[in-house]
Amino acid sequence: MELDLAAVDRCTQLLEPVIYTTPMVESTYLNDLTGHRLYFKLENLQRTGSFKIRGAYCRLAALDPSEARRGVITASAGNHAQGVALAAQLLGLSAWVVMPERAALTKVEATRGYGAEVRLAGESFDDAEAVALGLAKTTGRVFIPAFNAPEVIAGQATVALEMLRQRPEIQTLVVPVGGGGLIAGMALVAKQRWGSKIRVIGVQAAGANAAAQSLAEGHLVEVPGSHTLADGIQVKRPGEVTFALMQAYVDEVVTVSDQDISRAMLMFLERMKVVVEGAGAVGLAAVVSGALGSRVKSPIGVVVSGGNLDVSLLSRILQKGLVEEGRQLQLSTVVADTPGHLSQLLAAVARLGANVLRVEHERWNPELDLGQVVVGLVLETRDAAHQREVLEDLAFHGYRIASQRSFRTKNFDN
Repeated sequence: MELDLAAVDRCTQLLEPVIYTTPMVESTYLNDLTGHRLYFKLENLQRTGSFKIRGAYCRLAALDPSEARRGVITASAGNHAQGVALAAQLLGLSAWVVMPERAALTKVEATRGYGAEVRLAGESFDDAEAVALGLAKTTGRVFIPAFNAPEVIAGQATVALEMLRQRPEIQTLVVPVGGGGLIAGMALVAKQRWGSKIRVIGVQAAGANAAAQSLAEGHLVEVPGSHTLADGIQVKRPGEVTFALMQAYVDEVVTVSDQDISRAMLMFLERMKVVVEGAGAVGLAAVVSGALGSRVKSPIGVVVSGGNLDVSLLSRILQKGLVEEGRQLQLSTVVADTPGHLSQLLAAVARLGANVLRVEHERWNPELDLGQVVVGLVLETRDAAHQREVLEDLAFHGYRIASQRSFRTKNFDN
């Protein structure tokens, strides 16, 4: 396929009976917080929970009859896997998917639920891809790239067409970047159809920033040992095709920390009532953290690329987000192991308006003096300022405070 606007238009027609036209929504709270008009493209509500069905279906629909009979194989950490599995089911094809051994259980089971055969191999997407490529050679199955194929890129590009038809006033597109298929397609559409009016900014996790480094250095850069909670964009290097398109059409790629990402996920859940995975939250993280800088123009269209989040991981991320937002405080102190001292401590906390979530005692620490007990508290607080108020007041009343991890009895004399 020649990758141009005509190809994207053909994919749009092909996808019309297959995908949802996902909504674009805004939040008054987030507009006020950031000082920007933000429109969120909720591809987390797309079929399979992400935008990936778009490119996968376009690629599989382009197979010739002999290729279709051989079946397909792909590699994915989860979202592309589900896209290929559903596309194969809809088109009546056999599909194998290789996923990393640590892939989220929900993504593995969802992929199987769409009828694909799943094999687990390797620690990362790149490991799984190497296994899939080997199986493609030995079995004759057609390998379906997660991002580095014209049909896949053209399918992902339809996100930009939808966004700019839904909100033609958008001046900036903020797009998650892993291997680059989504941003490459979206940038091609934005720049070729709307020109310099639209600024296209990619966002990567700081722990997996191969695209950002590649663009900065002017050639493909591999980032080994990458790590981020945004596993959907945890890729060691962008593709050759996607990188060339990014060089031609993307204005900038910025990075955000996992701390920024977890806070953004919490904001989505608490303020917009939507569940968003780490990769889908990087756009909001970039806006809120200031990573986009002061030159960005509103209105801003932010792609929320997926919502396939493991429930057990969700609880840990929310916990981390609450801590980062100053909503939970963990502390420990030493009090006398006699009646009344614990109640005095808890009364002091209650007086300050903090809610006690958990209380723990430790009497058997060999560093404790006889008659002492370590009390560990997990408190619910309003924000970072409230936490400082709690800590300062407790210190004023004679309590020596430390985190439970750094506690040493000799630091306390209460």
